[in-house]
Amino acid sequence: MKLFYYSLASLLITSCGSTNQSSQEPIADQKSDSQKKTDATLKKSDILFSFAFVGCNRVDRQQEFDTAATNESTANLVALKRVFNEVSALKNKPELFFFLGDLVLAESTTAKLDSQLAAWDALYEDKSFSKISTSGIELVALPGNHEMLYYADYGVENHDEWPLKGATELWMEHMAEYMPKDRTRITGSDSLVNQMTYSIIRHNVGFVVMNTDTYNAPTAENPYGLEGQIPTQWIIDKVNEFQANPAIDHIFVLGHKPYYVSGNPETGHDGLPAGPILWTALNKAHVNAMLSAHVHDYQREQPDDEGTYQIIAGNGGSKGEATFFGYTMITILRNGDIQLTSMGFDKGDPYYSAVPNNPTIVRDSTILTWTKNANPYSISAPIKQ
Repeated sequence: MKLFYYSLASLLITSCGSTNQSSQEPIADQKSDSQKKTDATLKKSDILFSFAFVGCNRVDRQQEFDTAATNESTANLVALKRVFNEVSALKNKPELFFFLGDLVLAESTTAKLDSQLAAWDALYEDKSFSKISTSGIELVALPGNHEMLYYADYGVENHDEWPLKGATELWMEHMAEYMPKDRTRITGSDSLVNQMTYSIIRHNVGFVVMNTDTYNAPTAENPYGLEGQIPTQWIIDKVNEFQANPAIDHIFVLGHKPYYVSGNPETGHDGLPAGPILWTALNKAHVNAMLSAHVHDYQREQPDDEGTYQIIAGNGGSKGEATFFGYTMITILRNGDIQLTSMGFDKGDPYYSAVPNNPTIVRDSTILTWTKNANPYSISAPIKQ
């Protein structure tokens, strides 16, 4: 199991936020005592449990062999190094850091996927690159479409990604150590396809982790295979099980591809159903939020104007619409409040370059109330790659 440190950067949730921040504060009458305390400085004694998440750090195809941007890992080195070093140096340590897919470029052959995942693993371990591998918090990595699929134009309308045979095996070879050993996963006929979909419990929080881009073999009806095909009923049963468990007070579902983008159900493929089946079940089970990436932006919304949140943190360093790169933190406070804080720094031009005098500041901060919050945070045009 790979571990590394993380914290809230003393949660500097003050007036130093970006210009976006002032319009994204929680509704005034929902600003709780813990939010007010966080605005000053959240103390470690206030925290029961915390975790962080971000996805989409890989470079674009034009930079695949550009040593100014990346190395064999195809990670955006400037952004990744900064995030790794900053979270390693923070004060209040969360227990988990979820990396929500598209760690590497790949999306081509198993040979490229193999070498890039191996190089990413080596980069994580490289103490001259960052202190992340010795810092002490559990890293949990999820696969994205760039790890699970390949790109090809077979003349199928609105479809240019297909399941990559062998991708699951390569992920398990290189990345299984970034998956919790105590996870509960599917058994039976679906276990091989869906072995990267599982659940874990930490303190009073239940997590369902989804592989939104599973490998499914070609058939006569679908000669190139079908990506996705998540085990919808298993996920629904699991969140219902968590809801019925009196020891679990909060539930989060995580997957590379989101369910909602800029207010619209837009899952990217039929395997993650865009209709009412899954989202309705998440709301009914009082899932606090679905946490995703894929869209190269940061977005926070409550699609039904109350209830379950869709939070997209695809601003880890990949080229796109995001105005800032960084990481997002969720903190479960001892009084039951759920504090969200998104920390970010301005991206460079080009996107893989450093920016002088570019501090990391609070870009979004709120208490995730079940009732209507100040949403959405962002409705910028999404870029999904």
